[in-house]
Amino acid sequence: MRDKVVVVTGPGRVDLVEQDAAPLRPGTFRVETLFSGVSAGTELSYVKGTNPYLNVTWNADLGLFQPGEASTPYPVTRLGYMQVGRVVESDTPAVAVGTVGAMTYGHRTGWLADPVAERFVALPDDLDPLLGVYVAHMGPICANGLLHAAADLHGTDVRALGDGVRGRRVAVVGAGVVALLTALFARRNGAASVVVLDPTPQRRQVAEALGLETLDPEADDPAVVLKTRWAHTAGDRGADVVFQCRGQAWALHLALRLLRPQGTVIDLAFYQGGADAVRLGEEFHHNGLSLRCAQIGRVPRGLAPTWDRERLSAETVDLLRTYGDTIRKHLVSAVVPFDEAPTLLTDLADRRRQELQVVLTV
Repeated sequence: MRDKVVVVTGPGRVDLVEQDAAPLRPGTFRVETLFSGVSAGTELSYVKGTNPYLNVTWNADLGLFQPGEASTPYPVTRLGYMQVGRVVESDTPAVAVGTVGAMTYGHRTGWLADPVAERFVALPDDLDPLLGVYVAHMGPICANGLLHAAADLHGTDVRALGDGVRGRRVAVVGAGVVALLTALFARRNGAASVVVLDPTPQRRQVAEALGLETLDPEADDPAVVLKTRWAHTAGDRGADVVFQCRGQAWALHLALRLLRPQGTVIDLAFYQGGADAVRLGEEFHHNGLSLRCAQIGRVPRGLAPTWDRERLSAETVDLLRTYGDTIRKHLVSAVVPFDEAPTLLTDLADRRRQELQVVLTV
């Protein structure tokens, strides 16, 4: 038995490589891939050559990037974190043959897994298995953004995911997958208002099809629009919280301008080119704003015992149960055969093709 694996061999070079499938060992199980979602930000950074792990050393003990050998050199053999597979062999009572679950093993047609070392999130029967690509990692990324907003208000006393948005005015900068799922999480968890801001008309159309209000940041000044609309007290206007989901400096600068005084930006973006144009001497300084990075590698300090990745996946399943039909119809823009992955990824990286969410199918 052989597996096909998507491998990035260098900037702009993506291949499909065949490998011998690992044999079943005691305590392991084997899955055959059904669906594999493409994460346009992280994955394309390896195809473009812009990911910092390709060029410098990540010192995990110090939490610093330092000069030295690349932490993840080419070839990159494990690309992607949005997989759904069916268990075809099992030597563990923890995972039954026939179970369909979400995992994070990269774009490949099969995988041998250790249930002690890896997460396997069994999908409920009432969920479209294609939407399972969001359950193991992408959905928790977005849920973790809301968790950071809740911790910003309540510290470690967070009882529900909506504690940071319920009854509050929320802006979301960007209309990619992370932004739109985050906006849906905010709406489902009781935000008084949710407005999505993105300059791309097609993405705003998708947001509106999902039932979300949008603004074009290149039309009327959206900070003036929202601060005129969202009044608190005299001299206190703007969004209670902004989720920044687009990895460009102008987007972070806009997010800061949308906030009410002493408000917080929850940042879920990946700034591959840095953020040199962010002007921290303006609204950030004069309005006493806060910026929190909601990186999926960490939940807010003190919340790990009660808000682990499993709970964030469960919140994702609940979101998909609520909005699954519209997400499948409007957010998933293309379903592509697995063998076309190399052409797809290079086309996306070179902007020859524009997609919101692509899912590879085996």
